[in-house]
Amino acid sequence: MLFHIDKNTMLHLFRAGSIARRYMVTNGFDGALTMLGMLTGFYTSGMSDIPVALSACMGAAIALFISGLSSAYLSEKAEREKELHDLEQALIADLKDSDYGHASRYLPLIVALVNGLSPFVLSLFILSPLFVARQGYELPLSPFLTAIATGLLCIFILGVFLGRISNTLWLWSGLKALFIAVVTVAVILLL
Repeated sequence: MLFHIDKNTMLHLFRAGSIARRYMVTNGFDGALTMLGMLTGFYTSGMSDIPVALSACMGAAIALFISGLSSAYLSEKAEREKELHDLEQALIADLKDSDYGHASRYLPLIVALVNGLSPFVLSLFILSPLFVARQGYELPLSPFLTAIATGLLCIFILGVFLGRISNTLWLWSGLKALFIAVVTVAVILLL
């Protein structure tokens, strides 16, 4: 069966969870900052056409998804193939049908999905105020300001997540990530 994964293969894949977590945070941060930058640009330009903004932002989100998916798959596949080949050379054995060999084939797929989906899902969440406004619902703030605030919140949460992983003060880690986002917005506003 093509997608049967046994218990030992799963153990190898779970050990590689830190790789997927790194990709999730890195590309999620890229996606959130990209949406934040685009939304800030739309807002400061005075453009209030929500369908146009959604089309542009969704185009960027889809491009981030495809880029993340393909780049992570290609790079991880090459790394896993090299690692497997080096191990086979050292052991003078064919490991393609071993648990390690199976994990080496599945890991690039898992990492690619995480790397592609993280910016896409975060982008959809950040854009949700625009989707709500497009359906005719009133928001307390401008849909663009609400989406920008949502983007800042997402970046703060990514920082908190990093703080939890590194066992550092989560608030400080969240504030550092938020500072990067605020600086990004400030640079856009100055231009």
